Amino acid sequence: MNIRNRPHRRNFNDPGHAHEFTFSCYRRYRFLSAERTCNWLAESIAETRATLDVDLWAFVFMPEHVHLIIHPRRHDYDVADIRQSIKEPVAGLAIDYLETHAPEWLPRLSIRKSGRTRRFFWQRGGGYDRNVTEPRTLEMMIDYIHMNPVRRGLVERASDWKWSSAAWHAHGASCEVELDPIPAEWTLPE
Repeated sequence: MNIRNRPHRRNFNDPGHAHEFTFSCYRRYRFLSAERTCNWLAESIAETRATLDVDLWAFVFMPEHVHLIIHPRRHDYDVADIRQSIKEPVAGLAIDYLETHAPEWLPRLSIRKSGRTRRFFWQRGGGYDRNVTEPRTLEMMIDYIHMNPVRRGLVERASDWKWSSAAWHAHGASCEVELDPIPAEWTLPE
């Protein structure tokens, strides 16, 4: 099936569900290798947490993609709005930065259609959103995303990756992005 004819993935905005988001930089460029970009993303997540009443339970920023595990606190919410609230500010800041400091990158991020030029920082589409309903699934997803830097050979231990919540989950160490505690009903008995 041609990708343009593929049906849009439906979002499931079910009250009480957590969501594991995965989204990538445009053409898998390694934009998140830059500290400033990770800081912009951290700030955008913090703003989204505050304005849309979203808990952040786990995260990993890889050089070219992001994993977030979030839990909307509102009964009525739209995961598309949450993703947009996180991604859009980062894209705007990054494109502005490139226009000033690295304009040679702009043609690689631009598509011209109908006389209009669009620039992309994130891969087109919403990325992946997996609803999470069970504590065991949540634990497996957190472990999986935390191991990304280890599987890629970027660090030996998941807790050594700066842009991850692995150290916080392992031993309560501070991390670059503020996290919310996972409620008891979402954790497995010891």
